[in-house]
Amino acid sequence: MLHMNVKEKLVSIVGVENVEDNNASLLAYSYDSTARYQALPDAMVAPRNKQEVAAVVKLCNEYKIPIVPRGSGTNLCAGTTPTEGGIVLIFKHMNQILEIDQENLTMTVQPGVYTKEILEAAIEVGLFYPPDPGSMHISQIGGNISENSGGLRGLKYGVTRDYVLGLEVVLPNGEIIRTGGKLAKDVAGYDLTRLYIGAEGTLGVITEAILKLIPQPETKKTMLALYEDLEAAAETVSAIIANRIIPATLEFLDQATIQVVEDFAKIGLPTEAKAVLLIEQDGAAEVVARDMEKIEALCKENRAFDVQVARTNEEADQLTAARRSALSALSRLKPTTILEDATVPRSEIAEMVKAIGEIAEKYQLNICTFGHAGDGNLHPTCLTDARNEEEIELVEKAFAEIFQQAVDLGGTITGEHGVGMMKLPYLHLKAGEHGVEAMRSIKKAIDPNMIMNPGKMFETTERKRVVVEQ
Repeated sequence: MLHMNVKEKLVSIVGVENVEDNNASLLAYSYDSTARYQALPDAMVAPRNKQEVAAVVKLCNEYKIPIVPRGSGTNLCAGTTPTEGGIVLIFKHMNQILEIDQENLTMTVQPGVYTKEILEAAIEVGLFYPPDPGSMHISQIGGNISENSGGLRGLKYGVTRDYVLGLEVVLPNGEIIRTGGKLAKDVAGYDLTRLYIGAEGTLGVITEAILKLIPQPETKKTMLALYEDLEAAAETVSAIIANRIIPATLEFLDQATIQVVEDFAKIGLPTEAKAVLLIEQDGAAEVVARDMEKIEALCKENRAFDVQVARTNEEADQLTAARRSALSALSRLKPTTILEDATVPRSEIAEMVKAIGEIAEKYQLNICTFGHAGDGNLHPTCLTDARNEEEIELVEKAFAEIFQQAVDLGGTITGEHGVGMMKLPYLHLKAGEHGVEAMRSIKKAIDPNMIMNPGKMFETTERKRVVVEQ
């Protein structure tokens, strides 16, 4: 619990209505979308502008009070769980699109803007913001930047990192810096913009972002390819890329996922298929038509027993929406849903899919697999029950093997969800001990009091808060 003196100072900065420490509020901000992680903060604080953010951070730094910047809580690595107490910083007042600059193809936004609002605002002026995490209708851009979120369009268009040109950041000492800008080229000093993207709130608080927009694609087509064999579907992914075709979306769903999603969405998905590829291409009409014709031929060459092309935009949107609903659909089956995102080079997709199946069988676990197959980012999802300690122990062993297998294949422990607390024990598999130590050194240099989202990404030393005299 915050000392009364600290609470009074917070109230003087943001107003009494923007500091909450009642039990209901503390409980609401004690967890994110990650199973099995929960901890109560001491308070929730909602600053109204960057000056208030800076004043709050300065106060917390003085008293060594942890700060957890939080968006909508869609995080899947326990990255926004206040595991060491302190305050949760939310951005319900800082939710404005500040500017759309059509001459420079940029949009300037505050951290609390929903991702889908950014896309819709871009489309209104004939432009396009490609990053589309599965939670885009409720996730906020500040969280997307902090986790370097991906999405279904990552194969062709890249991830959040590729669309952030500049940032405004409050440092852990309360100072405000600006990085980057509306520039195609800028090599003045260290690339601090990239440092803060994917930093998971451990190095400061993002208060503004300049995003890159691109021209809106002229048209799009969507296709479903059905398979009787998981590996044939995975091999098709490699074949498409090897033939120098880069679809906008190239998604993979195994049979268990298809059945659950169809039960949830009821749009006529082919539940008899062992695996499905959802493929979308966008761009100039003639290019889309040519690419989809080649893709259809490649699917059939690689043992697809049926290929279906969406006849209308509505039908295409239904298919994409059904894919986005996979996590929601799966979470209805068991009390606990653990969604992971092991990632491998695209050429190793078939091998990774096979390995996940073998590991699930080894531990007798129900693991469904879907994901962004085109960029190698798979989502093995375990349906379990956190109250069954015996099974949870097997789940942890299984995922440890899955992460190790991904790294052995030249991949990584996370492609888009982040490290947070959940994957903290596995970071060394990818980065190596010296790599982790280098990251820890950066953290200590920028945040010597370890107040910014402590306990995430690396182990941190125990903090002693300053005692406030009455």
